[in-house]
Amino acid sequence: MFKKRKFLIGGIIVILALSYLAYTGFESSAAYYFTVSEAAARGNSVYGENLRLNGKVAADSIESDINSLTLKFSVIEGGASIPVVYQGVVPDNFQDDSEVVIEGYLDQSGVFQADTILTKCPSKYVPQE
Repeated sequence: MFKKRKFLIGGIIVILALSYLAYTGFESSAAYYFTVSEAAARGNSVYGENLRLNGKVAADSIESDINSLTLKFSVIEGGASIPVVYQGVVPDNFQDDSEVVIEGYLDQSGVFQADTILTKCPSKYVPQE
């Protein structure tokens, strides 16, 4: 009887420990993404915070420097626009009017410093003509 109680208590402790680790892991990796208009509406409260931003690449806003792998562009959504600076390799399907999710932070000057760019695939592929 005493061995069963030890086994039960040990099992409960293991389950609680695993539950705690799963919860803290999920909590630290879960990140809601804001639309451009939501981030613009929050103003100073999002400065310096890590966040994800969803919007479309503004037409004719892409400037790239191949030597430093720096990309500058603007994302737009709902009438709001935020300038973005990214350093790194650009996804193949990144272009004007493509929908993107960018990860990074908004600095004090209002420029989004992106660490990652994810381009969303169109819901329907159309063959080239």
